[in-house]
Amino acid sequence: MRSFTIKSYAKINLALHVTGKKTKLHKIESLISFIELHDLINLKKINKNDHIVTFKGKFSKNISNVNTVTNLLKLLDEKNLLNNQKFEIKILKSIPQQAGMGGGSMNAASLINFFINKKIIRIKENKLKKLIDQIGSDVILGIKPKNIILSHNGDITKYNKNVRLYTLVVKPSFGCSTKYIYSRVKIFSKPKFNFPQAKMFDAKYLKTLNNDLENIAFKKYPRLKKIKKFLSDMPSNIFTRMSGSGSSIVAYFDNKKACSNAYSQFRRKFSGHWCIKSKTI
Repeated sequence: MRSFTIKSYAKINLALHVTGKKTKLHKIESLISFIELHDLINLKKINKNDHIVTFKGKFSKNISNVNTVTNLLKLLDEKNLLNNQKFEIKILKSIPQQAGMGGGSMNAASLINFFINKKIIRIKENKLKKLIDQIGSDVILGIKPKNIILSHNGDITKYNKNVRLYTLVVKPSFGCSTKYIYSRVKIFSKPKFNFPQAKMFDAKYLKTLNNDLENIAFKKYPRLKKIKKFLSDMPSNIFTRMSGSGSSIVAYFDNKKACSNAYSQFRRKFSGHWCIKSKTI
């Protein structure tokens, strides 16, 4: 049977503010983009009684048998949205785990996009939103991915505007626990993205923002603060910021040469940490 290959791109938070707390989850607002770094998803329909999901690659270690992809397939089966079709899904993981780049969530979102585009599943938007909410809060961001402004009330505004930044993404050998980082949030920010505008993605404005979770992560992992300082001092660096709840640190540049220079210098200084050059899409 014919197989398909999908690129599942890494999500990055250009800025993130914690604006309050509701029952269990925190209220956040964020400017979100995607970079060329991606996982590869290969899938094909099979004549089996169950789906087959496997992970390979550098960052496939310790992925649980119960994950965002298996949870998605289980929900789709329960609602009979796949019409009893079963799939073999192989995922080559190039996006690190516990990095704040939504690797698992974007895998699930990429599969939903594929199933909808191929008319394998047909579902109304309001029902799709309810289904996605059962998988993970980040999954909705990967549905028809574009540059996104997430307002503190949960509204999502998407833009075709290209951010056009070169990125050096650094992930140390340790990850950050999202649950731990958010549990230490004691101070909330005033919302800034209540009236979304495309110009909020301009580099000049992005420089004025921050990630409210950085100080918590830096206190727990001082190495992250050291990495950010080193990258911020690189020539032609526009700004450097942690993505999500970490532990990835992303340095932003307006040209490929400056990004490549920072990559070389970082590799010499921090040889034990994973890093990759990429750019926004």
